[in-house]
Amino acid sequence: MQSIDEVQEALAAQDYVCGRALATVVFLTLRLGRPLFLEGEAGTGKTEIAKAIAAALGRRLIRLQCYEGLDAASAVYEWNFAEQMIAIRAAEASGGADRSTLKDELFTEEFLIERPLLQAMRPQPGGAPVLLIDEIDRTDEPFEAFLLEALSDFQVTIPELGTIKAPEPPIVILTSNRTREVHDALKRRCLYHWVDYPAFEREMEILHARAPDAAEALSREVVGFVQRLRTEDLFKRPGVAETIDWAKCLLALDVLELSPEVIADTIGAILKYQDDIQKLQGSEAKRILDEVRAGAAA
Repeated sequence: MQSIDEVQEALAAQDYVCGRALATVVFLTLRLGRPLFLEGEAGTGKTEIAKAIAAALGRRLIRLQCYEGLDAASAVYEWNFAEQMIAIRAAEASGGADRSTLKDELFTEEFLIERPLLQAMRPQPGGAPVLLIDEIDRTDEPFEAFLLEALSDFQVTIPELGTIKAPEPPIVILTSNRTREVHDALKRRCLYHWVDYPAFEREMEILHARAPDAAEALSREVVGFVQRLRTEDLFKRPGVAETIDWAKCLLALDVLELSPEVIADTIGAILKYQDDIQKLQGSEAKRILDEVRAGAAA
């Protein structure tokens, strides 16, 4: 990808519609070899951008899904203790090697289970992989500190085997839903972009790409309704992912246009908390739908 326009075209070919600002930071990430830190609300397409980049470049996507309590060992490697025990029992039964020799044989790559960070350091067919470190905000500060070293030198150390360095640095993308602030030291090592909810026309483009069978009139009502919902006082506002899911649900039901009854029956596709769903009971859904149609008519 030799230009920002080529980035947009390549991502569009993977049904990922993005604005020029996001395409620019992706271009710079690829050109400069810097990690990309994407922050924003859940469901705005942060994870999908990594998938689209990997598909567009023909590279392997390696995903590290973060969670509370994730540590360096779980993210890098583990030893296959079950296979090691079998090897020990087999050696004992056959009167095999002595203790020191057996120890050396047990801690080899034959018994190594590679986790995402180590996998990303290995040579891959087609070039360096895309390493997606998803929802980094779910981890804690010690893991962030470990990432600082790993992303600076693109190498990891296994005490029994030594240091393993990537022959070609992976394309690294970190995402955060901002459930907590990520340390500045990690952000400084990355290019940064805030992924916001798209404007109406941009969301229409996304919906056309992901649910092309949806009629134009229905698509405009769906996008308008979801965008109007995002202005309401909700515990969790629906993202673009929910817009796409809802449109596909409506297509499966052969719905041609929205109605309060249809909205009530399918609201679980866009709202995931009962308190939010209750706010749309009764005449509330009709009020929002009427506002959407009035705005479209104007």
